[in-house]
Amino acid sequence: MKYLRWLLFPFSLIYGLVVIIRNWCYDSGLFKSYKFNKPVISVGNLDVGGAGKSPMTEYLIHLLKNGYKLATLSRGYGRVTTGFLSATATTTATQIGDEPAQFKHKFPDITVAVCEKRVEGLRKLLPDHDVILMDDAYQHRAVEPGLSILLFDHNRLNEPHLLLPAGNMREPFNGRWRAQIIVVTKCPEQLTTDGQAALAQKIEPLPYQHLFFTAINYQPLQDLEGRPANMTIDKDTTVFLLTGIANAQPLVQYLKGFISQIIHHNYPDHHTFTLKNITKLAAEFNECTSQKKIVITTEKDVQRLEGSWFKTALPAKEHLPVFVIPIRVEFLNGGGKRFDQLIIDYVREHTAYH
Repeated sequence: MKYLRWLLFPFSLIYGLVVIIRNWCYDSGLFKSYKFNKPVISVGNLDVGGAGKSPMTEYLIHLLKNGYKLATLSRGYGRVTTGFLSATATTTATQIGDEPAQFKHKFPDITVAVCEKRVEGLRKLLPDHDVILMDDAYQHRAVEPGLSILLFDHNRLNEPHLLLPAGNMREPFNGRWRAQIIVVTKCPEQLTTDGQAALAQKIEPLPYQHLFFTAINYQPLQDLEGRPANMTIDKDTTVFLLTGIANAQPLVQYLKGFISQIIHHNYPDHHTFTLKNITKLAAEFNECTSQKKIVITTEKDVQRLEGSWFKTALPAKEHLPVFVIPIRVEFLNGGGKRFDQLIIDYVREHTAYH
């Protein structure tokens, strides 16, 4: 596969040229980029998927939801609908995408909206909201956010910065200059000061950019309704892991710290689970002779299971103990206080006169 990607390198050059010209058109003002007079915070990354945008967006929701009327705005990747749509309690991932569905499920009191044209979405949301969080919007240059948070996956920083399709980069590495805050995600909790310095040297943040380091904090298991699960896992537990996310390796490594047997049903990011997929999972689960066995999936994946045929199509589901493992962002070296203050200061400054 790696050699095949190198064969695609000429196409990456063409792709890169198009991206560079597009960015230049926005930077020079040839293409219009809209800026709004209320706080708009963008969360994004330079490469394709898996940098932890959703957990970071949820961190911001936790930080701001009690003090401000808050909305999230996403494109709604993989949805069957088009145009602007604001989620309700019954809206499914099919209608708005799995990540927005996850936000609405966890934070029912905030507005969760999707619109592929972010300018249109912002114009609809801003009159009735104080702050808008734009998820996965770093490359959406038609909007100039007031604050951009750029994420880098710790596990990918050593990879060559090759553009699509030979690599994973959506735009050249120097596109990082547009961010005011840079966060290296999925770091080991024991990342040393020297290790952080080495990462900073790779990123080379500019003087106006604030650099932070975070780790994944896995939370206790929950049932499908989001209630704490009366379940513990140990070396005697066999886990059937069902994932359709960009990078499941951190989760796999975490689970290996508790258990010795993982049977991983691994699918591509945003995969639409089919009856065949779940039937295969159920068959293997029922054939397993382990005395202690469970199914674990992610918060994002469960959105594509709930609201579909999964609840009713498999009688065997009644015998499948399915649990969800939530995650949260954990800032290293006490960086969370400084990060929180940057966000709060920005929001206060831009809501003072509205």
